[in-house]
Amino acid sequence: MADEKKQLRTIDPPFVAVGPMGVALRDRLKHLTPKDEQVLRLVGEHQGRLASVDLKARCEAGHQHDNDAWASRKRDLSGQSSSRIAGAITKATHDQYGLARRCLLAHVHSLEAGIRMLRHRLSLPIGEKGSKRAPGGYRSKGEWFHKSRRLATLEHRLDVAREDWKTGRVRVVRGGRRLLRNRHNLQAAQLTEREWRQRWEAERWFLAADGESGKRFGNETIRVTPDGEVSIKMPAPLAHLANSRHGRYVLASKVVFAHRGDEWRDRTEANRAVAYRIHYHVERGRWYLTASWIRPVVQTMSPATACAQGMVGVDTNADHFAAYRLDRHGNPVGDPRRFHYDLSGTADHRDAQIRHALTRLLHWTKQTGAQAIGIENLDFAAEKTREKHGRKKRFRQLISGIPTGKLKARIVSMAAEHNIAVVAVDAAYTSMWGDQHWRKPLISKTRSMTRHDAASVAIGRRALGHPIRRRTAPPQHHQSDGAGHRTVQADRGERGREETRRPVAERAHDARCRTGTTRTRGTSASKTVRDARSSGTWTQDSLPDTV
Repeated sequence: MADEKKQLRTIDPPFVAVGPMGVALRDRLKHLTPKDEQVLRLVGEHQGRLASVDLKARCEAGHQHDNDAWASRKRDLSGQSSSRIAGAITKATHDQYGLARRCLLAHVHSLEAGIRMLRHRLSLPIGEKGSKRAPGGYRSKGEWFHKSRRLATLEHRLDVAREDWKTGRVRVVRGGRRLLRNRHNLQAAQLTEREWRQRWEAERWFLAADGESGKRFGNETIRVTPDGEVSIKMPAPLAHLANSRHGRYVLASKVVFAHRGDEWRDRTEANRAVAYRIHYHVERGRWYLTASWIRPVVQTMSPATACAQGMVGVDTNADHFAAYRLDRHGNPVGDPRRFHYDLSGTADHRDAQIRHALTRLLHWTKQTGAQAIGIENLDFAAEKTREKHGRKKRFRQLISGIPTGKLKARIVSMAAEHNIAVVAVDAAYTSMWGDQHWRKPLISKTRSMTRHDAASVAIGRRALGHPIRRRTAPPQHHQSDGAGHRTVQADRGERGREETRRPVAERAHDARCRTGTTRTRGTSASKTVRDARSSGTWTQDSLPDTV
């Protein structure tokens, strides 16, 4: 029993995910004149060069950077643009540096996980089989040798990453590292040098402005009126290109936000802060404007309120969501549902597939009357490493294909629009216990259950606060106590209710053998004449006289 306890890891309690903190809208800038496009390109190139210079200065400062250095950078940029544009550039640089630091820390953790796994497998004898929880040794001496060399390589990378983390050095590319690498392999990227250059320049432009509360229409640099007119405050070196008063350039195109247009218009009319960004899509040859703002902090729904009307448990897989409706007591209701998606193709196609599948899931949840969705708090950062699964390439691709990042970003924001809470649960043992305890009991003549459907039941029960495993034993095959005492379901407050089932109670004859007690009552006489025996002791004197 002690060994079984060690195998079960601690299960984190479920929690209600925090709702979205911001809103972003996008619309196309149509009917732009050639001069409009030329002005946008010149402004983007000029401010992009300033952003590159500022990022270089921030990266060189490292840990020595402070508020005074930030103010100095902003003063240097203000003379070449304006104070507001300089503030937007320095803030974007600060955010980019912080993101690079977080990515470096995640890279360090990934290297540490890979090194631990390599050391474990190299320490095992060659050919030793692994278990479900830990991989075994390598298959041959050649594979062992190559993995030992890879261990040395990862250890060197880890030393370099730790040194970068200690000194504050980051490796950042304005425009994206992937696009930079495509320059050295244009044939594989299916790009010409001219096409690559257009994308590279467009990604490095800077046409963005932070919102300001109390200012006219919520933004002084990029101003959008409630009727859709867009005007830009020109930087000092490009002030001669302005076609309106106060050094502003008014575009010929007007924007109309079809989605959340009323909410955006209310903010602009009230002069509340709205941030804008203009970017160019090279493949489509179109200009877009994105408006964004921060939402007020909304009180998160309590778990008791979220689970009052039941729960929809959702199991995330590589090609579909498996969902099951549960009442507030944790009992499955109705039949399981599946919402499929296809994650092949471009990034836009994959994102659209996830969005459509979540839309169908949320609509079905509203139809069932539930107010919450239970979903696994998935993070496969350590599970998809090739050091752990080795030759299982298809399995690693399967894990990597599950949209954990996109799902976290999408489901919380989309569920908030439907007033549905998202309860995140620990993913430990949900598939195993769901298949063991819920798949077979829910199979009927008209209902088929898969392992994923059973896992959705397990996830929903854990989100509701109920244990997954059904500890109550089935009816006994006879009335004797030979099968032992029946176990009962552990209460909510019982510690260790998710642990492995303890042995059944001691049987009577086993207890007598250990305690040394003797029989207190003789065996009852048989009711048949042939097998009748007396419980007394026969002696020679008590024998009847023979005739």
